Amino acid sequence: MRQYISREIENVIIQSSKQFPAIALSGPRQSGKTTLLRHLFEDTHKFVSFDDPLNRERALTDPKLFLDNFGSSVIFDEIQYVPELLPYIKITIDQDRHKNGRFLLTGSQQFHLIKNLGDSLAGRIALLNLLSFDINEKKRCKIVNDLLVDTKSYFVHACLNGSFPELVLNPGQSTDLWYGSYLQTYLERDVRNLADVGDLRNFQRFIQLLAARCAQMLNLTSFANDLGISVTTIRRWISILEASQIIFLLPPYYRNLGKRIIKSPKVYFLDTGLVCYLTGIQTENHLFKGPMAGQLFENFFIQEIVKFYYNNGRRADIYYLRTHNQLEIDLIIEKYPEIIPVEIKLSKTLNTGMANPIERFIKLFPALNIQSGIIVSLADETIPLTRHITALSLESFLKQMK
Repeated sequence: MRQYISREIENVIIQSSKQFPAIALSGPRQSGKTTLLRHLFEDTHKFVSFDDPLNRERALTDPKLFLDNFGSSVIFDEIQYVPELLPYIKITIDQDRHKNGRFLLTGSQQFHLIKNLGDSLAGRIALLNLLSFDINEKKRCKIVNDLLVDTKSYFVHACLNGSFPELVLNPGQSTDLWYGSYLQTYLERDVRNLADVGDLRNFQRFIQLLAARCAQMLNLTSFANDLGISVTTIRRWISILEASQIIFLLPPYYRNLGKRIIKSPKVYFLDTGLVCYLTGIQTENHLFKGPMAGQLFENFFIQEIVKFYYNNGRRADIYYLRTHNQLEIDLIIEKYPEIIPVEIKLSKTLNTGMANPIERFIKLFPALNIQSGIIVSLADETIPLTRHITALSLESFLKQMK
């Protein structure tokens, strides 16, 4: 029997099941949503997958009878295939509002894009997200635990081996074959069937171009020109990738900072292994000496931060900043009442010059009352670089975020 890896989000799910009649757990394909819910609720909930066309047909033909047949507690897997069932779930919930944790829903697209979910189940449902393994979850896997000893090893593993559970738990398989199959399934089942994208070849080319420009500002016009399609189409494709949690758009921070701020988002993939597959990076030498090295480390760090927020059931209050006079801060975290600027450096050698952008930011915007800043790099020491700024390892940084 294959080892089950406990997930960081488990306590949030259990607590939510005690507070809400329904839980919706969204996330990319193969992130472990079904395995997680079946593990936590195997003794209390029946399981129904809408990957099965027969279940879909039954749910659509007589929704009320379908719900009655499964009693009071059920996991509905891949609910995006039958959004028509949601109003009937609402009716069932409203017949007994005091019974919590009755309906557990999973889906491979974010639920705010599934028709009627918010309206149908407002106030009755907890919306949670599950991404691929974070570094803590990987360390629980006996097969790879010995490989993960520092920030560099986490980064290398995330890029060359990926973070999806199937890849981590079966390290001998070909990552190229796995990601190729994953991408094809995603294109055929989510993009073609759910998003109605006609030209899958152009869409796949777009994903490859986007991967090569990860950790950069999103320029819709540039993509449209490269692919010979409209900006409107590119904007819709970005929405599809964001909805299926392939990418994450990091918004600019511009509250009360006037017109000096560039307001385009930056784009990050939520799995650096997919980026490396799409861009042909297969070796550690290519990873560190290739032209995308800095981008990939930044992408890796942002994906781990997003996972941290999602696993704690929190909204990702994170931003970046770039001004018209070329000041850039890689990450700004709103941790009320604090604002924490963070710089991400692909280096094992720390120096005080790394702190210059944050020091400049503090001086340029005194009204923000920033007390401290952080440098995260490949170095695993905790070192004060200046009066305001400390260098932390990735693990130390994540512990400080709690």
